[in-house]
Amino acid sequence: MWDYTEKVKDHFLHPRNTGEIPQPDMDATVGNITCGDALRLMVRLDKAGRIADAKFQTFGCASAIASSDALIELIKGKTLAEAERITNDDIAAYLGGLPEAKIHCSVMGMEALQKAIAQYRHKPFELEEEGQVVCRCFGVTDRLIEKVVREHNLHTVEEVTHYTKAGGGCGGCHREIEALIAKVHGPPPAKAARPPAREPAMTNLQRINRIQEVIENEIRPLLQADGGDVDLVDVDGKNVQVAFRGHCAWCPVSDVTLKSAVQAKLRELVDGEIVVEDVGEHLNQA
Repeated sequence: MWDYTEKVKDHFLHPRNTGEIPQPDMDATVGNITCGDALRLMVRLDKAGRIADAKFQTFGCASAIASSDALIELIKGKTLAEAERITNDDIAAYLGGLPEAKIHCSVMGMEALQKAIAQYRHKPFELEEEGQVVCRCFGVTDRLIEKVVREHNLHTVEEVTHYTKAGGGCGGCHREIEALIAKVHGPPPAKAARPPAREPAMTNLQRINRIQEVIENEIRPLLQADGGDVDLVDVDGKNVQVAFRGHCAWCPVSDVTLKSAVQAKLRELVDGEIVVEDVGEHLNQA
């Protein structure tokens, strides 16, 4: 159920301005009863050109009826110049707000007023003049979509749907709506590439366990193949102490093995800042 304000409920359940004006000075219909909401607005002017009375007939939901009734409350007593400055935002504000998905109801009221004034002045109604239907489900033209996108700074198809219902049916017009948004605002900015996610830092215990795994599974088998071996002695942060055994303990190129085999493999698979030291000789002396 929609979260309507008390004022919306009041104007829906107890509209003040429904009915018909015989031979009105202004008479305009917007919307399409076969594919959605429709509103007929009738206006009578006084001798000074002010809006003396207005009535509406609406086919639509509670928001459409309340918005139509609110529109008339807002325009009564005004000149046409004053009335044509009323926007759908004014209608929604008068009602204390409308659900986001029902904003199009207030837009329909604004359209009806603008069309009535245009016809009274014998001018073409801009939104119908040469407009191409984009949303065939609800009969919404490119001119209306561009207008609401520009005036309300809309950037998504969903926002356009809230204001016009366009795109709320079969969805076949979404690409056309996106193109119209881009026409008004320009293409959306390219998304910046996200930096690769960094793995969480290992705890000291995790680092020790990982070092032991690499020595057991990756380094020791290589050394044992040549008659050597290595033991893990201690880990202090990123400083690793090992002791060469077997042939490695007295090999003249043990320093090369220490750096190119042990340290290089630990840096590759554990931490790129690991420093390895051979303390086997000191242990033997002890």
